[in-house]
Amino acid sequence: MSYSPDRLFAAISERVKPRKALGQHFLVDSRILIRIVAAAELAADDVALEIGSGSGTLTRRLVQRAARVIAVELDPRLAAPLPQRLGYPPNLTVVEADARTVDIAALVGEDRPYKVVANLPYYAANPIVRRFLESPPKPRLMIVMVQQEVAQSIVARPGEMSLLSIATQFYAIPKLVCTVPPSAFRPPPKVKSAVVRLEPRLQPAVAVTDEAAFFDLVRAGFAAPRKQLRNSLSQGLSVSNAEGAELLESAGMDGRRRPETLSLEEWAQIYLAWEQRSKGGSTSLR
Repeated sequence: MSYSPDRLFAAISERVKPRKALGQHFLVDSRILIRIVAAAELAADDVALEIGSGSGTLTRRLVQRAARVIAVELDPRLAAPLPQRLGYPPNLTVVEADARTVDIAALVGEDRPYKVVANLPYYAANPIVRRFLESPPKPRLMIVMVQQEVAQSIVARPGEMSLLSIATQFYAIPKLVCTVPPSAFRPPPKVKSAVVRLEPRLQPAVAVTDEAAFFDLVRAGFAAPRKQLRNSLSQGLSVSNAEGAELLESAGMDGRRRPETLSLEEWAQIYLAWEQRSKGGSTSLR
């Protein structure tokens, strides 16, 4: 009995056992794989950086589209046999490494444009996304699978914003590609997933003089997100409620609002007011 390449690869992949300790859930739904590859808009001369290649179901499609595919896989049990499992494609490089700490420039080169395509482990999704958005060389595009709750936070608009919303949208323009049911994975996770498209900005969404200080301020503002902004910010800055209210008033902000309602531009207004006041010794971070 003969098998098609697709069926043969599926049969081989079935033998690869996911490791629970590493949060491994292998994507097996071909419809979702097609959506991910389409969202990446890969051209024949593109470099695709895949994070978490797993059993290689997505890798297999990437090597058919991109000029070069760099697959970063933390699990040596999966990384080592991947080229053989895919038939030794000449445009595939497999790197056994942790995407949270790997040298990005060494992987892709200092000036070579690249795209990130990844089914991210839930436990490491946030630090990986932030690292690739904040650290040079930045990708031209990121297509990432994350927990649906995380995806909703990434693409949230004022009214439902979080620290993750601000941190991501400061550096990139997000768009939800599709939601993914647990049945699309082996084994099925307990939660739903979603694919998000992130287009890194050439410049941050708002101009601030010190990005680290800006995020310290935003983090302080979300110290008690269920409280009114004047109380949450005062708690985060370790200042009196009166000082927090005065800072917000100087920024032209209603202190009765909730942190989740503020836009990036409004956080930048508060930062500017805080920066001006801190230079005068009025309000400072811990």
